[in-house]
Parts: sequence; structure tokens; C-alpha cells
Amino acid sequence: MAFQTEFEFTLPKGYVDEYGSLHRSGIMRLATAADEILPMKDPRVQQNPAYLTVILLARVITKLGEVQSINPKVIEGLFSSDLAFLQDLYRRINGDGRTVLKTICPKCEYEFEVEVAGSGEV
Repeated sequence: MAFQTEFEFTLPKGYVDEYGSLHRSGIMRLATAADEILPMKDPRVQQNPAYLTVILLARVITKLGEVQSINPKVIEGLFSSDLAFLQDLYRRINGDGRTVLKTICPKCEYEFEVEVAGSGEV
């Protein structure tokens, strides 16, 4: 099995661009050390540490629908539920690299794994 470095996702609401087009599907890659270190030099992050999330996501999201360039302005334009979804996905894939959650059925106590990344749809 090959090492997975990119993860597909579907935003719960979606990004609406300046033309009114909706973009929901995308790809996030694993973060590198540079992705986490270099944004610390950005004046926007130095003035407001919460902005680190915006810079990080702009670096690791490689595709979002038909958007040509993923940059901080795009991330700033996300709905808050989509931002929270992407923050959670970032934490999961960059934690232990797994997007599978082990769980137990509360009725029969059967143990199984559930894929938790890839879809923001309910």
C-alpha cells in the first residue's frame, strides 16, 4: 500500500467565488515542516496568531473546485462551517496520518473502522 499524501474532501457548504460559482470538492496534501514554520514570519500571523490557520490552509489545499489559485483570500472567503471542517481535516491527516476512526456499535458492541475524511456532506 502506497503512502497517502493527498486527501480528497467535500466542503459542507462550499466556497462561492466572485462570479457566484460554488466550489465544494477539493484536495488537501500533508503539511511539511516549512508549511508550519514559514507562516510564522508572515506579518499577518505576527499581528494576529489566529491568522496562521488561513495561511496554513492556503498552503496545503491544492485544489478547490475550479478555483485557479488557492490563496489566503480564498480561505478568508470560506463559510465558518467550512473553515472548521478544513481545520479538523488538517489536524486529522497531519496527526497520525490516518483518516479512519475505530468505533464500536453501542447495541451489538461490534468493532469496526469508519472513514472520516473526504466528505462534508451530512
